[in-house]
Amino acid sequence: MNRYPLWKNILICVVLLLGLIYTLPNFYGEAPAVQVSVAKATLDLDAAAVEARIEETLKLAGIAHNGVFSDPTGVRARFSDPETQLRAKDLIERAFNPDPKDPSYVVALNLLPNSPAWLAKLGALPMYLGLDLRGGVHFLLEVDMPGAVTRRLDAIAGDLRTLLRDKNVRYLGVAREGESVVLRFRDAALRTAARSAIESANNELVLVERDAGDNDFRLTGTLTVQAAQNIRDFAIKQNINTLHNRINELGVAEPVIQQQGADRIVVQLPGVQDVAKAKDILGRTATLELRMVDDSAGALERALEGNPPYGTELYVERDTRGGVQREIPILLKKQVELTGESLTDAQPGFDENHEPAVHLTLDSAGARKFRDLTRGNVGKRMAILLIEKGKGEVVTAPVIRTEIGGGRVQISGSMTTAEATKTALLLRAGALAAPMEIVEERTVGPSLGAENISKGFHSTLWGFLVIVVFMSVYYVLFGMVSSVALACNLLLLVAVLSLLQATLTLPGIAAMALTMGMAIDSNVLINERVREELRNGSTPQAAITAGYEHAWDTILDSNVTSLIAGIALLIFGSGPVRGFAVVHCLGILTSMFSAILVSRMIINFIYGRQRKLAKLSVGTVWKPGKN
Repeated sequence: MNRYPLWKNILICVVLLLGLIYTLPNFYGEAPAVQVSVAKATLDLDAAAVEARIEETLKLAGIAHNGVFSDPTGVRARFSDPETQLRAKDLIERAFNPDPKDPSYVVALNLLPNSPAWLAKLGALPMYLGLDLRGGVHFLLEVDMPGAVTRRLDAIAGDLRTLLRDKNVRYLGVAREGESVVLRFRDAALRTAARSAIESANNELVLVERDAGDNDFRLTGTLTVQAAQNIRDFAIKQNINTLHNRINELGVAEPVIQQQGADRIVVQLPGVQDVAKAKDILGRTATLELRMVDDSAGALERALEGNPPYGTELYVERDTRGGVQREIPILLKKQVELTGESLTDAQPGFDENHEPAVHLTLDSAGARKFRDLTRGNVGKRMAILLIEKGKGEVVTAPVIRTEIGGGRVQISGSMTTAEATKTALLLRAGALAAPMEIVEERTVGPSLGAENISKGFHSTLWGFLVIVVFMSVYYVLFGMVSSVALACNLLLLVAVLSLLQATLTLPGIAAMALTMGMAIDSNVLINERVREELRNGSTPQAAITAGYEHAWDTILDSNVTSLIAGIALLIFGSGPVRGFAVVHCLGILTSMFSAILVSRMIINFIYGRQRKLAKLSVGTVWKPGKN
């Protein structure tokens, strides 16, 4: 009567075994490590060469390590203690960056999971720990919103000059004055023509006519309220995207980068020990520029001799054809034809010859500028220049084959698929839309994080033990089975969090403690229903069957209502609230599995094969009319 089919028993056991495997990595802790990644976006990381160089540097210094590993973010060397980690970091820094003023690599302190290799091969990784548990750094950045508006007004002023030239409207001047753009004309007719052209092409400005005297007719444009708000929103979103790309260099697992208020961004980097390196990367400035290449006869040679032609600058283009990275000098004109501000998207793809290419999407103003640029420079080379920390390198320098109109632009040439993907990423990342300033900095030490973990673990453990004692005393054998099911619930919850690579914080630990109370509640309902059936005169076997079946509706209702509340917290909450909600929702799902299927399987093993069962060990059953 009370038996599961063999396949169901095997399935439950397999789920529990997998839960155990994917929970194990969380018990091994983390080891101090040193990570090496490229400091310049135009550099490629040769993981094998970097690994060999790190091992050679450590071997010469007599420093032992526990392995050197590579991943998409860089190469990491693991050590046994923080003291060895610090010594190794200084040596590796000197080996990879002989010139501290112009570093080619980022050498940062980090933490790595200490779990065995066989677990890693199975994809069993520990949960990410939040800043309050792991330690790390917390920054509050303030975005310079007036700077973002000023930059946009400068771009609009340039667009208006191009527009008026295209419409053959003569003007005396176009300049930004404060938070407005002022256009000057000789007569009212020209001003009227200009106003008509601007209103048909630009919906960001509110235009007002003013006269400053004879032959000085002015048109003043100020941003609309909606346009100013859009600029601020874009500045926040663009800066958050750029910060995400930069923080990847530190190899931070699950960084928290989110908007706070109207003009601030919170950045939390769990596990980062090198605060100075984190500040350096967050504060990095990067810009993209399109310039024409000066390929005139003898110009490059004169530049290499230290005598560049007027209006030109000497840069370096990295060539990786043939698997060998070379630096090729290239002479660019100083005039900036287009900046990354006009770029709305960049995706890798293929050209009409099925060769790797980068497809760009420009805004309307950028498309006009690019059309004019390509129309007048067919057959010439155009360089895409990436400038970081005041130094620029050429990403690519294709030849303009024909005039390119519209907002879609294609860059192709001698590049591989990987290079096309990287170039698209660089172009998408772009620069900060507005400058930022660190207004708050806080460091959470690993010792404080370890203390929080210890307190959270012990509070959960003692809560679990108290529940086990109560259930075992009150429901005897059924209470012990419920306690085993509760342990399986915690096991499965940690395993699911690890599989999802969720971030565990102190609110998450609180949600685990709450999950225990809710999970045992399901078993209390089952046990009480079994008691009720026994009081009503049912046989022990029938009481077990009815207890589990009749309690199911109540368990489902209570868990669904709790799940709805958890989903609401997940959708509308943020930060710690979302961390609590994730663990809460997953805990409800795992508790239903363990409280019903796992406990029933164990009860079936104990009682299911006994045909003539005299009584059940489910505590004292008070029957009506008896004391």
